[in-house]
Amino acid sequence: MKYIIFLFVAIGIIRSAYAQKSESFDGLHMNLGNLYRLSDAKTRSISPENFTGEPGKGGMTLPEKGSAGHEARELGQGWKVNPFIVIEPGQTFTLAEINGSGAIQHIWMTPTGNWRYSVLRFYWDDEKEASIEVPVGDFFGMGWGEFATLNSLAVTVNPGSAFNCYWVMPFRKKCRITMENIATEKMRLYYQIDYTLTDVPADAAYFHAQFRRSNPTKGSIYTLVDGIKGKGQYVGTYIAWGVNNNGWWGEGEIKFYLDGDSKFPTINGTGTEDYFCGSYNFENKKTHQYQEFSTAYAGLHQVIRPDGVYTSQQRFGMYRWHIVDPVRFEKELKITIQDLGWRSEGRYLPQQSDISSVVFWYQAEPHVSFPKLPVKNDLEVN
Repeated sequence: MKYIIFLFVAIGIIRSAYAQKSESFDGLHMNLGNLYRLSDAKTRSISPENFTGEPGKGGMTLPEKGSAGHEARELGQGWKVNPFIVIEPGQTFTLAEINGSGAIQHIWMTPTGNWRYSVLRFYWDDEKEASIEVPVGDFFGMGWGEFATLNSLAVTVNPGSAFNCYWVMPFRKKCRITMENIATEKMRLYYQIDYTLTDVPADAAYFHAQFRRSNPTKGSIYTLVDGIKGKGQYVGTYIAWGVNNNGWWGEGEIKFYLDGDSKFPTINGTGTEDYFCGSYNFENKKTHQYQEFSTAYAGLHQVIRPDGVYTSQQRFGMYRWHIVDPVRFEKELKITIQDLGWRSEGRYLPQQSDISSVVFWYQAEPHVSFPKLPVKNDLEVN
């Protein structure tokens, strides 16, 4: 009997220890419901004032070596001596190199120059090829190179040109982030990368983002992404859509081909504005104009209207974040959208629009090599 009692006590202790261990908080998955929880995660931040993110190493640049050293000459070390970097034409600058296990939780930056000519790349662990390769403007939903307010859960763009993203980006060994300036002029960049060092769950996948452009589309079908192999979930779409004809342009359906789909997809949308969580041409029925909107998960946040002179074409920026409804795939994923409008007699018009996109997804590594980024002339907004 004593042996049985001892056994039950031992089992209870083991269960209690296991429960405590399983309830320990890793400092990830932050929200209002768990802000009160303590963890062993370490908060770190990288900026031009602390390139390594090391504790107690911020604001150490001497005025004679700082980007704003002249401005700080009367105040000295610690007084906003090195708040920005300058990236010369053709130069690639390493914004961050982090060793250990953890996750990026927030990025802020405000780049100058042509946002299509500054290319962001992220490398997870020991990758030789980037998991994220996107012009900086498009990554933050500003593909047309003009400011527009964007107010969502994953991305915010605030006056005057403050780019923010809150995608959680886990890594297990290291993280490296670079910015390449392919312009002929130097660019200035203020930035801050906020991250946590902590244990990453075994089921955590890696964040990916890929840019594409067709100008014009071929066969009135635009491929947002294809060739994704592995297990993961699709979490977001940004499209910069330039219209080259009159009339409503967004009749096309988006199609998600999952895990062996061939001719017909598993997920088939009903129209472009429907996918981006709008309806009936994004039209304000009182003003009979396009109505911009920016919400937590979807938006038509940018409408560029012809001005009667050199801005001659309609252009639109739209996003759709699959935060509460990720599209899960086991083996492979391909996504297309039809470039479709209206012509006379109630007939669909196959269009030839200028479409650029960024797609966002998580997957287990390794990932398939990305298509080569378009050359400079093919990135240019014109």
